[in-house]
Amino acid sequence: MEQYTQIGNVRIKKTAVLAPMASVSDTAYRLLNKEFGASLVYSEMVSAKAVTYMDKKTFELCKILPQERPFALQLFGSEPQTVALAAKLCMQFSPDIIDINMGCPVPKVAGNGCGSALMKNPHLAAKIICACKESVDIPITAKIRAGWDDNSINAVEMAQALEAAGVDAIAVHGRTKTQMYSGKSDINIIKSVKQAVSVPVIGNGDVKCAQDCIDMYSKTGCDLVMVARGSYGNPWIFRSIDFIADGKDFSEPTLEERLETMLYHFSKIIEFKGEAKGMHEARKHAAWYITGEAGAAKFRARCYTLSSYNEAKALADEYLKYIKSHCSYKEGYCE
Repeated sequence: MEQYTQIGNVRIKKTAVLAPMASVSDTAYRLLNKEFGASLVYSEMVSAKAVTYMDKKTFELCKILPQERPFALQLFGSEPQTVALAAKLCMQFSPDIIDINMGCPVPKVAGNGCGSALMKNPHLAAKIICACKESVDIPITAKIRAGWDDNSINAVEMAQALEAAGVDAIAVHGRTKTQMYSGKSDINIIKSVKQAVSVPVIGNGDVKCAQDCIDMYSKTGCDLVMVARGSYGNPWIFRSIDFIADGKDFSEPTLEERLETMLYHFSKIIEFKGEAKGMHEARKHAAWYITGEAGAAKFRARCYTLSSYNEAKALADEYLKYIKSHCSYKEGYCE
C-alpha cells in the first residue's frame, strides 16, 4: 500500500524528494528526476531580494511546468518583510509550497546573513516564517542544518522555534555549516528533531542509494527523505526507491541505458537553454553519468570540452564501443 506525507494541503508520496541545488536542479534536471520517481521537486535557490527587484533572470528560476508538481519554490533572504514580499510575488507562478533556505553554507549566501547564517539566530528565522505565513496561504517550509559548527549544534532549538512560528515542515541536513559538504551527515540530529516537533520532518544528507533512504526512514522516523548529490548522474535512485516502496524488484541500469538517459537529459537542457549554453552546463552532468563506470577516467576529461549534442553523442558512442572492445564491463575493470 502506498504511503503519503501531508504538508499543509500538499500530498506527497513517501518515497524520496529531490533537493534544491543551485546550478544543478534546473527545469531539465527536475523533469528528468520527476520522470524517474521523485515525489517532490524544489526550484534552485532564489534570492528574495532579487524577486522584489523584479529581476527577469530571477523570475526565470521561478517558472513551473505542470508536470513538475508538486513543486516547492525555495527563497533565501534574511529580512522578514523582504522574504514575505518575495513569497507573495512568487504566487504568480502558483508554487505548491514556499521553502525558506536556512542551511546553505556557501560564503556568498551565509556571509550575507542568509542561508545557514540564520542557524545563529533562531529568533530572526522564526520572524521570517511568521512574515511569510501572513503573506501567503500555501505551506511554508524551511531547510536547516545541524548548526553553525560543532560547538553550536542547535537544530532542535531551531526547529522548535520554527514550529512555534507556524512552519509546515522542516528539512534537516545533518551537517553543520562549517562542515560544508565534507565528513558525514549526523543521522541522529535528524532523529532528535523528529522527536522534538510535531510537523513533518524531511531527512537530508548522504542518501546515495535506496538502502540509505530506507535507513533514513527507519533510524530517524522522518516523514520524507531528501536526495541531493546522490542524484548526480543517477536519476535511477528515485526509481529504485519508488520500486522498493511498491514492493517491486529493481535492476540497475546497463551502461547503454545510462548513456541513453544522459543524452535524453542533454536534449532537455538544450530545449530550455539552447545548445551553446545548454551544453556548457551539461558538461558536469556528462562526467557524473560515467563516474564509477569501467574505463571512465579515460573519457571524463573530454566531457568538459563538449560544445554540441552531436559531440556528446559521438563521445557516448565511442565510450560504449571502447568498453565493449577493451573492457570486461561486468567485472568492472579494463584489460
